[in-house]
Parts: sequence; structure tokens; C-alpha cells
Amino acid sequence: MSLRKQMRIVGSETPDWRDIQEAHERIAPRIHRTPVLTSESLDRMADAKLYFKCENLQKTGSFKIRGATNAIFSLTEEEARCGIVTHSSGNHAAAVACAAAWRGVPAWIVMPKNAPAAKARAVESYGGKITYCEPTVSARAEAAAKLLEETGAVMVHPYDDDRIIAGQATAAKELMAEIPDLDAVFAPVSGGGLLSGTCLGVRGMREGVGIYGCEPAEADDAYRSLKSGEMQKTESSHTIADGLRASLAPRTFTILRRHVDDIFLVSEQEIVFAMRTVWERMKIIVEPSSAVAVAPLLREGGAANLGILERAIGSKLKIGVIFSGGNVDLANLPF
Repeated sequence: MSLRKQMRIVGSETPDWRDIQEAHERIAPRIHRTPVLTSESLDRMADAKLYFKCENLQKTGSFKIRGATNAIFSLTEEEARCGIVTHSSGNHAAAVACAAAWRGVPAWIVMPKNAPAAKARAVESYGGKITYCEPTVSARAEAAAKLLEETGAVMVHPYDDDRIIAGQATAAKELMAEIPDLDAVFAPVSGGGLLSGTCLGVRGMREGVGIYGCEPAEADDAYRSLKSGEMQKTESSHTIADGLRASLAPRTFTILRRHVDDIFLVSEQEIVFAMRTVWERMKIIVEPSSAVAVAPLLREGGAANLGILERAIGSKLKIGVIFSGGNVDLANLPF
């Protein structure tokens, strides 16, 4: 039985479909409508038909520009006047710095000191002002609170924000518009902004599509949260998927409990294998956090071993996979 069917439904989710449509209209002139790619090689490995929504080819190199742009351009002039504060291991940081520059306001970014150097350079290239902190969830929050007090800026949280979730939902909305008959959608999960948005974007387009989160076993708080029905935390993690080290927030947890069918955990070795396989077979660069979303499908037996859906006779499952980003430190590859 799926997680969604096991759980007691609580509360109501926001944002709604109109919020997502308005977010899409707001950000469309500023972002790429990323391509949906396919690969016969990966189809054979997964024993399914895979459709990859390539947010690794998005501006700033990840889906994060969607939510950041929606949030920052939703602010009033008075709210935006003093600038933006956020905390992030990298992709949201770069997106906020970029969107703040488009808005013409400063951005102060808290980053863990173990964040990839390539991501820190990207933040600086967009004009973001970095404050480094210890690589823990609490240290990030404390450093951001101090900056808010010092600057008078407004907080744009990486995922615990309806405007962020509405922006992230536009990726799944585009995927479903292009491939409307998908059986399931796979996306990585960390704080839950992308997966929450994926839930709302998919459900807004069509009911009956399976939605599955993918998470490093080294940072498995979403898996533990949905299995237990209570929010679990991961204070720190050293998974190679540096974009997936955060923990769920109450807002994202509520949405995931309502809509996600299951969470699949993957090992560090499986992440590296999936990342290298995509590089070699598809000739595109994805970061480890992106590879997490396809890693369960590349295990021996592929989709059939996951038991995600009953297979239609004589046909293969059609599965959408959201590649979340492509920001990789090329000087420190794991292979």
C-alpha cells in the first residue's frame, strides 16, 4: 500500500492552482522552458519509457530560479527595498542572487562552509554576498536570522514559502503539458520545495499520476517523516548530493503527506553510478542531486522492481524524471 493511502490526511495545501498559473506567467519571460529529453539506453536499463525534464539546463543551472524569481518578483517595492536574505548549500543561493540582481536589490546568502566551490563562485558572479556557517541546519538558520536583523532585508526561504513552492510547481506543469499521459513522476527531495511543487503541478494537470520522491539514504529525513507520520530531522549530512541535505518544513511535509505515493532511498554508490550513466549515455551534465531522481530506476530490474504501478499489458510505464540541476565542481568529480 502506498504511503499516501496509509496516512491520515491533515490540513489543506497551499498554494492553489491559480497561484501556480500566476507564478508561471510571472516567471516565464525570465526563465527557460527547459527541454524534455529521452534516452533509449536508460529506457532499457529501467525497463520503462523515461522522460527527463532537464532543469540542469535552466538559468543558474537548476530549477531553483523558478521559485526564487516568483518569490522575489511577488514582493512589493517596500518589501524588496532592503534586499533579500536566504540560506542555501548552493542552487537556491545562486537563484536568489540572480533574481535579486534582476529586481535590482542586494542579496545576502548564508552558505555552509562545505558547499561546493563552484556553487559559491556562481553566487558571487550574480552579486550575492556570502556569509559562511557550520554545515548544520541550525547554524544556517541562526546566521540568516542575524543577517535579517542587521540588514532589514526580507527572508526568502529555500522551500518553506508558498511563493517558492508555486514557482517550483511550474516545472512539473510544463512536463505534464508536454507529456500528458505519464504514469508517474520522480523527483528528488530535500526540504521538499521541488517535490511539493511537483505534487501540486502534476495534480493540477491530471489526477491518477504516481508521484515518487527520491532521497539519499545518508539524508533520509523525508523517508522517515512519511513512514512515521511525524516530521523527522537530519541536522547534518555528508551525502554527495549536496543539494539534498536539508530537512522538511511543516508546509512541505503537509503537502507530501497528502500527495506522495512513496519515497525511494538510494546509496552513495547508486548516486554516483546514476550520475556517470547520465553523463555517458545522454551527454548532459547533471549534479548528484539530479542523479538521485533516476537512481532507483537504474537498479537491476528497473521500474518493475520498485512496484510503483500495475503494468499495463503489452506496454511500458511512462515515467517523468525531474533533473533538478547541473551545477558540478568539475575539479572534484566522484568518478
